[in-house]
Amino acid sequence: MRHFKHVLSTKLPTRFLLAIAVAAAATAAPAQRIIKINAPGAGTGINQGTIAGAINAGDTIAGYYVDSGSVDHGFVRAPAGAITSFDAPGAGTGADEGTIARAINAAGVIAGYSIDSGGVNHGYVRASSGSITVFDAPGAGTGINQGTIAFSINKSGTVSGYFIDAGGVRHGYIRAANGTITTYDVQGAGTGKGEGTTGFGINDAGTVGGYTIDSAYVAHGFVRASNGTVTSYDVPGAGTGFLQGTAGGPINSAGTVTGLYFDSGGVLHGFTRASNGSITKIDVPGAGTGINQGTEGDWINTAGVVAGRYADSGGVYHGYVRTPTGQILKFNVPGAGTFLGQGTSPTTINDSNHVTGYYSDSGGVYHGFAAAQ
Repeated sequence: MRHFKHVLSTKLPTRFLLAIAVAAAATAAPAQRIIKINAPGAGTGINQGTIAGAINAGDTIAGYYVDSGSVDHGFVRAPAGAITSFDAPGAGTGADEGTIARAINAAGVIAGYSIDSGGVNHGYVRASSGSITVFDAPGAGTGINQGTIAFSINKSGTVSGYFIDAGGVRHGYIRAANGTITTYDVQGAGTGKGEGTTGFGINDAGTVGGYTIDSAYVAHGFVRASNGTVTSYDVPGAGTGFLQGTAGGPINSAGTVTGLYFDSGGVLHGFTRASNGSITKIDVPGAGTGINQGTEGDWINTAGVVAGRYADSGGVYHGYVRTPTGQILKFNVPGAGTFLGQGTSPTTINDSNHVTGYYSDSGGVYHGFAAAQ
């Protein structure tokens, strides 16, 4: 299960939670230099610590940390190492409340969401100057675990995400840099609680990658072009039962999506889907074959290199990078725990072959990291 707070604050089944940029070259080498990131003020208890969520082309990192009171705070880390924390206006100050940073573009604009004192989610955009604009998608609910989630942002400042209405149904949205919000629902998406449309990644052309959950609670991937045209798809081999199916997410400039699917046995497999519809499956050697084990595709860069994680037969997570030619390079951050649910979890990677993510140590504390060749 991804430990981003959108996982904890919404009703999506844990099986469909993605989280979350690799090299511009067609080949890559294993990470050689690893920088550990612990934000000042981060707690040191179980399920506390630092999550590095995104890295841009200039190596600026955005993420969040959980303090000793289990309150979330956003942060931005400059390439030289200086860390600046921030809180969105209106963010709650109690346990499981606060500010989450989810994405950062080349200009240093951060997109994310906050959780208020009533457990309601609100999207925000933080300019590189530090000014924060909070927004809510039209139709977003105002009850606990409802509201607006921002997932990603492109170079023009357009945000992709989803909102949860008063009935607990998900709907996709796109927010332009001028604040205009367009909402959408993909055909076939369910209309019951925990069902609907999840907009995830957005590329510089405005094409969105995401997934739907139908009325039988099966997931299906989709790609939505900037003109509103939607193409739905299912990875061959994806299960068709409850809590199975295809979850697409991040999308690169060529329109290639990465993500994961669950087969009929509940095992995860990564994949990429090119703009022409061709699908390549990803199974990292050493990935477990039990329920909720296997491989995730968590981010894809301009060159089509995928970064992600896999769970072994003991449920321990390990990072990997896969080149477009199929070469797979595995890595673990020193200090990562080796028990169930612990280990190394990449989140994004940029075109300079710099990966960011987090690891859980043996005490269940999270630490951010950045890895380079």
